[in-house]
Amino acid sequence: MRIAQVAPLAEAVPPRLYGGTERVVSYLTEELVALGHEVTLFASGDSRTGARLEAVVPRALRLDGGVRDPNAPHVLMLRRVLAGAAEFDVIHFHLDHLHLPAMLGRGVPFVTTLHGRLDLPELGPLFAAFPQAPFVSISEAQRRPLRDVPMTWLATVHHGIPRDLLRFSPQHRGYLAFLGRISPEKGPDAAIRIARAAGIPLRIAAKVDPADRAYFEAVVRPMLDGPGVEYIGEIGEAEKSAFLGGAMALLMPIDWPEPFGLVMIEAMACGTPVLAYARGSVPEVVEDGVTGLLVGSETEAAAALGRIAALDRAAVRAAFEARFTARRMAEDYVAVYRRLLQADPVAAARRTPPRLRVA
Repeated sequence: MRIAQVAPLAEAVPPRLYGGTERVVSYLTEELVALGHEVTLFASGDSRTGARLEAVVPRALRLDGGVRDPNAPHVLMLRRVLAGAAEFDVIHFHLDHLHLPAMLGRGVPFVTTLHGRLDLPELGPLFAAFPQAPFVSISEAQRRPLRDVPMTWLATVHHGIPRDLLRFSPQHRGYLAFLGRISPEKGPDAAIRIARAAGIPLRIAAKVDPADRAYFEAVVRPMLDGPGVEYIGEIGEAEKSAFLGGAMALLMPIDWPEPFGLVMIEAMACGTPVLAYARGSVPEVVEDGVTGLLVGSETEAAAALGRIAALDRAAVRAAFEARFTARRMAEDYVAVYRRLLQADPVAAARRTPPRLRVA
């Protein structure tokens, strides 16, 4: 199958540091190549891939201080995708909605994975204007805010990561972990209070976006001066195994409808259980009492930490391998692509046999 993957340009594919969507696009792209498909990746020029790379900008926008209008490169990328659309059997977008007016009626099967929160009031009218556009959700919970909006949902495909990307750690080193982004909805301040209430050290590996700088300075930074909390900043892929694998548990006291939460399955891959608020997609990802514990408040979370060490870390890793590998994710998406082609006999008829790559 000839497949185009169209990634956001904010980060490289995969990102050097933080970046959930671009990381998932990378995992999916490489697994599709390994499965023998002809894949073209539209992304920034500093991306690394076994697919054919169509570089739209030289480097990721977040690391390029000279780009003042991030919409301009994305429009340019869409123009290049449209110019080569006939080359592909399926075009898979990860851009939310920018491409919708241009793609409908083109006669080229396409699908969009929505990676973000869908509870913003302006999104309902937007998606209602494109009822025939096919979408994939990354959790069932992600769809709930749009349950009354006429949309074409093809599937829910949970994220996955490469099976051997992160090392299993049978023993922890006695601390709690918070990984991701410093922002109010992620709850780093709650994580600090939970850890201190339980008397367990907390290590925080997270980036601070400009939009969250005021929150970090006013709320989080003063809390770092107390005992038992170590802020180590943003980390890359190479450091995650040691950071997550050494943790007794990953803390996720989120205050928003988390669409998926890639960090949860990264922790599970290391054998580290997740202690999280049961909001958004969390109950779909974390099996309560097996791969983690679900709670509803800081008080419950601090009390639950007395039980988290009893969970079997080997069972946590086994659950990851059964449910959240990149190979499973890629196979789920191939099934989506086949549905698109079956629904469009003209597109199916013009397909050419793929030149299989060696996995």
